[in-house]
Amino acid sequence: MLTSQLDHQTRTLTDAQLAAGGGDIVTLNGADHWRDVKDRVEGAIQVDIEFDSFKDGRGFTLASQLRQRLGFAGRLRATGDIIPDQAGFLKRVGFDAIAPDRGDLAADWAKAEAQFSLAYQPANDQSATIIDLRERSGADLTQLNAKYREQDALEVLRDAIENTWKGRIAIMSSFGAEAAIGLHLVSRVAPDTPVLFLDTGRLFAQTEQYQRELSEKLGLTNVRVIRPSETEISAEDADGKLWSRNADACCDLRKVRPLDGVLNEYDALITGRKRFHGGDRLSLPLVERINGRIRVNPLSNWSAEEIDAYFERYDLPRHPLTEMGYASIGCWTCTAPATDGDVRSGRWSGQDKSECGIHRPSPLEAPVAAE
Repeated sequence: MLTSQLDHQTRTLTDAQLAAGGGDIVTLNGADHWRDVKDRVEGAIQVDIEFDSFKDGRGFTLASQLRQRLGFAGRLRATGDIIPDQAGFLKRVGFDAIAPDRGDLAADWAKAEAQFSLAYQPANDQSATIIDLRERSGADLTQLNAKYREQDALEVLRDAIENTWKGRIAIMSSFGAEAAIGLHLVSRVAPDTPVLFLDTGRLFAQTEQYQRELSEKLGLTNVRVIRPSETEISAEDADGKLWSRNADACCDLRKVRPLDGVLNEYDALITGRKRFHGGDRLSLPLVERINGRIRVNPLSNWSAEEIDAYFERYDLPRHPLTEMGYASIGCWTCTAPATDGDVRSGRWSGQDKSECGIHRPSPLEAPVAAE
């Protein structure tokens, strides 16, 4: 628990050393001064900072000083009297792991850690602040929308991937009924663009198969399968029927929070949403900002006829369930064939719900868009 500040190689090496019983583990108290422990920390592969009380903030200061002033790059673990509400702050000052006295609150810790995906002030973890994200975005949405209105979808994606958000952009894909269009366009620009695929644990078997086959056909080399926390599922959906009791809570558990866990890695996300889907999407812009991050919607003004024509032109495979009348495909628990020509009528049928929540702003921030 707590995402490591170390790169994957360093974490693997540290784990191997610890498992083999090698390397020094140093225990410090939060009241210690960084200058006094310099010699003790040098060469250690893990430092434990003990909190005598969760009310004492000196352990946070010590952790930050070890990272910033002493350049400590090993594992930094918080121990003692710490509480889940501190998870995000521990992570931000440089802690990689925790060993709380209250060890029976694993689900609370996991939930608290993922609760906030945006940072308002700079800290040791180097997460971009909301101001950074807005500046980094190019960030005048009016100009971007005006610029992209004059370009086709492929040109929009080429500029977004190769110029405006180079190295900091990904495409979200459900590998659903129309997903092949956006993925094919991205593959024509840069097939190594990260593809974020949310595996909720409730997907149709046909979707999982389609994801593998389409990825191979299009040569997508960087598909990231993102799954919900098993700890959180055990705590919040032990019987697997949360979807029937509270669909919003189920979407939050299985989609919104898992996606929030990786959003810090990107400044912009590409979506496949379109205005003809109706509902909240009727006024969808080409570029918008949600919760401090840019969403690029290159297909926003495409029609159903243009979608069909693109499938035919490039001989793209269809999702197997489209032949059975499924026009929008999510979890099997909440998806049915479409009715009355409404593309999304089969999603959460009979409920006052049309979106899972990954494209909606948090209560603290309204979306910013400009046409």
